[in-house]
Amino acid sequence: MSLLTPVPRTPARPGPGPTPEALLRALDVTIGRRIRGLVPGEFRALDLGGGTELAQVRPYEPGDDVRRIDWNVTARMLVPHVRVHVPERSLTTWLVLDESPSMAFGTADRRKADVAEGVALALGHLSTQRGNRLGVLTYGASETRRIPPRGGRAGLLSVLAAAAPDGGTAARPASDAAPLSALRFLAGASRGGLVALVSDFRGPRDWLPLLAPVAARHHLLAVEIRDPREDDLPDVGDLTLVDAETGREVRVDTSSRRLRARFAEAAAAERASLALELRRLGARHIVLSTSGEWLRSLAVQLRVGGHVA
Repeated sequence: MSLLTPVPRTPARPGPGPTPEALLRALDVTIGRRIRGLVPGEFRALDLGGGTELAQVRPYEPGDDVRRIDWNVTARMLVPHVRVHVPERSLTTWLVLDESPSMAFGTADRRKADVAEGVALALGHLSTQRGNRLGVLTYGASETRRIPPRGGRAGLLSVLAAAAPDGGTAARPASDAAPLSALRFLAGASRGGLVALVSDFRGPRDWLPLLAPVAARHHLLAVEIRDPREDDLPDVGDLTLVDAETGREVRVDTSSRRLRARFAEAAAAERASLALELRRLGARHIVLSTSGEWLRSLAVQLRVGGHVA
C-alpha cells in the first residue's frame, strides 16, 4: 500500500519511494498518538459553538439556530432559551513546504524534494484523520501557495497538490526562498496548532526571528532534509560547486585532503548551529537524508524525540 498517487517518475525525479504498510502503521502509532494527544488535553476552545459539551443556556437572540432551543428551560422561564455548546476540539496542522531550488538537489537515492514530498504525504495522511484539519503553505517557488485548512480527503488532496514533484526547479533570487510570509501568517494565527516546517534550511537565516512567535503559539516540528554530498566532498579532482539559491559558482580541487576536511568541518559546524537555533526556539528537530529509508528514520526520530545520527 502507498499514499502516493500515480504520477510520472523518472531517474532524475524518482519520488519518495515505497511507503510500506508496516512503517505507515508504526508512524500512525507514533505521531498519531502525539497529534491526538494535543487535541483534548492541551487546547481549550477559544469560542462557543456546536459540540457535545454544554457550555451555557442563555436567552434566545435573533439569528440563533432554533434547533438549539432548550424547551424545558423555555417552559420554566417563559422566555425562549438556547443551549450553547463547547465546540468540538480539533487540531489544525499547517504544513510549510520549501520549494526553493536547493530542494532539487540529490546525489543518493532521491532528491531532497522527493523526500519532502513523502514527508508531506505521510504527515498529511495522519493529520487529516478523526476530524482534524490540514492547511498547506509553500514558499521558494515562482508561485507561493496557501491552501486553507481542510479535513479528511479534501485535506489530503491539498497536500497532494502542494507536494507535486515538479517544484523547486526554477531559478530565482535567494530573497524569494525564505519562508517570511508563511511565518508571518502563522505567527498571527488566531488558534494554536501543529506546524510542520519541511526544508533543507539552506541559505540566509533572516527568517529565524519570525520562527520564535510561531513556536510560542504552535507546536513546531522542523523537518530538515540533507544530502550526503552537502556534508562531505568526494575526491573527484577539479569540481565546480554551484549555490542553487543564488547561482554563485566556485571552482575547487577536491583532490586536496585538507580542502575536503575543511569543507566537512564547516558543513558540520553550520548544521550544528542550525540545530542549536531550532532547539533554542523550542522546535522538535528531525533530520532526514536522501539516502536510505526516510520513512523509517522519521518514525524512529519521532518516537525517541529527536535526531538519530
